[in-house]
Amino acid sequence: MSIIKKNLTVFFIFILFSFLPSKAEELKEIGKFKDWQTMVLTGPTGTVCFAQSSPVLQAPKSNKREAKLFVTFRPSEKIKDEISVSPGYEFSKNNSVTATSGKKKIKFDIIQQGFAWIADNKIEKKMIKVMKKGSRLMITGYNQKGSQTIDHYSLLGFTKSYNTAKKACG
Repeated sequence: MSIIKKNLTVFFIFILFSFLPSKAEELKEIGKFKDWQTMVLTGPTGTVCFAQSSPVLQAPKSNKREAKLFVTFRPSEKIKDEISVSPGYEFSKNNSVTATSGKKKIKFDIIQQGFAWIADNKIEKKMIKVMKKGSRLMITGYNQKGSQTIDHYSLLGFTKSYNTAKKACG
């Protein structure tokens, strides 16, 4: 579990710094594919590549949030196909976070610091296959007050964005 916590901390710091300007790190978009984009972060600890998307629809409609879905590659840490989601708020730890596409439903195992992750790489690979075949992915989560949110992500452009991120960090 300590490795997972270390990875969570590193990922959280990565996300935090990806939104702040820094001379030591450079974040650049290397591709835009329909509803997905591929980004590369180059810094002193190595290169991080990821495919990311924002929801095309959020429920409830009155609650606009900065939600994002990521698939990340960090070769210096031997991490690939890491799936994470940030709803734009702190998830409730009393409820589960799930991804649904068609009849496929996958649960996120780790909820921490405004993100949810899947702990098992085999399940991440299964979810990537689902994302490559599907057209939409819904992420269901709950905020600290117990209110449900559902973010709908288009999967148009996912495969190309994913492959570009994988190649950039391969």
